[in-house]
Amino acid sequence: MTDIDFEAQVYSVHDIMNCEVCHLKELEVEEHSEIREVLRCILHTIVFHRALGLVRPKDKDSELFEITYVQCEDSELEKKIEEKIDLFIFWVEKHPNKKSQVCLSFYEVKNNKATWFTNKTERLYWEQWYINLNITKHPKAHRRKSHHSEVIIGPGDCVMEEKSGRQAALETSLHEVLFQIIKFVNEKRDHIPPVPNVEGVSFPYEITIPSSSDSTFGMDMFKRMLQTGHPTMLS
Repeated sequence: MTDIDFEAQVYSVHDIMNCEVCHLKELEVEEHSEIREVLRCILHTIVFHRALGLVRPKDKDSELFEITYVQCEDSELEKKIEEKIDLFIFWVEKHPNKKSQVCLSFYEVKNNKATWFTNKTERLYWEQWYINLNITKHPKAHRRKSHHSEVIIGPGDCVMEEKSGRQAALETSLHEVLFQIIKFVNEKRDHIPPVPNVEGVSFPYEITIPSSSDSTFGMDMFKRMLQTGHPTMLS
């Protein structure tokens, strides 16, 4: 898991100027299981609504929340998304207690004449989804005063009650995000390009996670694009 391959490609401002962008509501998550289930729900829901042609839908019950979402019944797609989630959780372990983003981008492939500093193919982005996560700390021990003395209560004494309430709030927020996705895909259609002649169940896409630096993810990626640098891409 420590060896992460990065794909480098040169981008221009034109690549992102005509791109529809959706910033999803920020979700507060704490445990790796919450991060995994939140990303599964959101990524599969978006990709399903950007599926190509006739795709067999698959109802999926969340392992953590009282939520059922729809995904494409495609083992390769599912494997790819799981790999990206694993990479993001690996990043979280190295950068705990931070706000972060995962970006799902859809693009067209344009063939250009290759030069010594650019690739032959160019990615023209037409839609980007920013999944915003606030990764919080685990609860610390806190103090409660009794009639006779001050008692220190550790996380284990009340963790179940706190966890239940927090996950219920997260589940409600996740429902709102899923509705936000449905609203966006129903209202934003004019920018979708013609169906490409490619293999796979979805339009070409990539999932971008933060780099190893501590810089702000969105600004860092945008600056690299403007400077024709090399964004961190996992596609």
